[in-house]
Amino acid sequence: MKIITYNVNGIRAALTKGWAEWVQKEGFDIICLQELKAEPGQLDLSIFDNLGYHHYWHPAQKKGYSGVAILSKVKPDHVEIGCGNSAYDAEGRVIRADFGDKSVFSIYFPSGTTGDVRQQVKYQFLDYIYDYLIALNKKGRKLIVCGDYNIANKPIDIHDPKGNKESSGFLPEERAWMDKFYENGFVDSFRQFNSEPHQYTWWSFRANARANNKGWRIDYIAVSESLKKQLAGARIIPEAKHSDHCPQLLEVNW
Repeated sequence: MKIITYNVNGIRAALTKGWAEWVQKEGFDIICLQELKAEPGQLDLSIFDNLGYHHYWHPAQKKGYSGVAILSKVKPDHVEIGCGNSAYDAEGRVIRADFGDKSVFSIYFPSGTTGDVRQQVKYQFLDYIYDYLIALNKKGRKLIVCGDYNIANKPIDIHDPKGNKESSGFLPEERAWMDKFYENGFVDSFRQFNSEPHQYTWWSFRANARANNKGWRIDYIAVSESLKKQLAGARIIPEAKHSDHCPQLLEVNW
């Protein structure tokens, strides 16, 4: 089973850059999208039908903002829209699809880069989603948590750790949250197969950052430890250039 997570920074913009043709060529089984910046009514949904996907959308109430989706070639047993918190659900941050004993999430974690208020929202979301995911994991569901976490976990995950030590996305509290998450029943699927530095999923539009590979790894597919033995491979796909992010692929023996 080939699963990707991809912050498309606007699905309509990504479609104009050949996203659908790329997906058709690659043939992913499940696609988890973040930052749609669109409602289903603003899209030609036949595009996704023609690609062979069941598709489920959770847009934000605010137009042109946030939003997540899951596209799957296999029809899920159940789809859960939102995470039960009205504030986060209004922002279109969480969608979940269940397949037997497995649950696949697409989550768009808040960014704190616009100031202290949103940074506090980010911390509150981290606390809430941690409890939500840990509780599901303890119930025995096998979780595949795809998303833009908006956190670079380790110095290896960011091009300039010293220069960004006070930047949102690399703050000690954020990194500690990820450490705690991985210490309590989850694993970073990418690092199970890749230990090399300079592998990133997001680059600023400034200073030719992508061409110079001055990026951050902030997009992840975390999985329950109970799935660890079923992981078959993982990689970042930097050649996919439909966004300021690139996707991560996970292969799982389903």
